[in-house]
Amino acid sequence: MNIQSSFQGSFSGGTLYLVPTPIGNLDDITLRALHTLKTVDFIAAEDTRNTKKLMNHFSIEKPLISYHEHNKQAREAGLLEKLQEGKDIALVSDAGMPAISDPGYEMVNAALECNLPVVTLPGANAALCALVGSGLSPREFYFYGFLPRKKKDREAELDLLKHIRASLLFYESPHRLKETLKSIGEQLGNRRVSLARELTKRYEEYIRGTAQEVLQWAEEKQIKGEFCIVVEGGTETAQADNDWWEDWTLKEHVAYYMEQGESSKDAIKQTAIDRKMPKRDVYQAFHVE
Repeated sequence: MNIQSSFQGSFSGGTLYLVPTPIGNLDDITLRALHTLKTVDFIAAEDTRNTKKLMNHFSIEKPLISYHEHNKQAREAGLLEKLQEGKDIALVSDAGMPAISDPGYEMVNAALECNLPVVTLPGANAALCALVGSGLSPREFYFYGFLPRKKKDREAELDLLKHIRASLLFYESPHRLKETLKSIGEQLGNRRVSLARELTKRYEEYIRGTAQEVLQWAEEKQIKGEFCIVVEGGTETAQADNDWWEDWTLKEHVAYYMEQGESSKDAIKQTAIDRKMPKRDVYQAFHVE
């Protein structure tokens, strides 16, 4: 058991502060975040070059230590040593809340195992901004982050998520957006979807519609910027939409996927998944004259 009274009593070491940084608009930084960054002994940053720009903007002069996905294990011991010496450290990511699809989780656990205090500051988070502005229910939500890159793995994850009744939150890069939206439509059905890009920045934009509509938008545009995707949860209406193909014959169902660029083999396979039937039965029906 670990009980921490963050602002009472004394600790044998320093404090690890998790400090959210703006996701775009620098005016979104909090006064407390600025005070913390100016008073800690070190700042551990996902990208020191990016954080240096933030520090220069707010006239913050503190030693920077790189702490990112590829060196976090090597850096952990050194950061713990500084904390145990009584030094305070602020952990920041490039944008938003540390540890949310960014490094930080392992460092938090390492500090707690050493009985060192961890203090989290409130601040900007892209997923919550996207959810609240989506028009979809924020009453319950499930944050996933980035889906797998490989199509097979991505579809397997979406298949696990399709019965969740809460709104689903994903992050996606511009060059993978179209494929991800296509997989969402195929695995989850033609649910309501909201895309949010360039949040808090000059070109902030929301695209709201059905899965098919937002995919069509993406296919007609030159995609730029990081995206938050909010998908309607598995309500009764959304579950019914999963059978969007119910009026089609097997041949028409397979033909739909082939028109989307799939090979006949992959189209037959996906049709079998949609209809929960043996692939060989779809194959035989498709090849009947």
